[in-house]
Amino acid sequence: MSSVQETIFSIISKEAGIDLAKITPNSTLKELEIQSLDAVQIIFEIEDHYKITLPDRDPNFDTESVKGLIDAVDKLLADKAATPAAQA
Repeated sequence: MSSVQETIFSIISKEAGIDLAKITPNSTLKELEIQSLDAVQIIFEIEDHYKITLPDRDPNFDTESVKGLIDAVDKLLADKAATPAAQA
């Protein structure tokens, strides 16, 4: 399990009050019975933790499933690492 996956599982568990053992990469937020407000909070926590901004309604990113969130964070972190920090 990657550290990104572990962190996202932990955030979902904490914010939605779900047992960590119930969360799998193949789970969707709907299957985990996560309400929309909790889903928004989960997204905010992930963004805050990694200092990234997840795209809203981008067809290239799946933010409905746990695997989609992990893949999106991995991609954004890779993009961030590849971009010089000259934007500061």
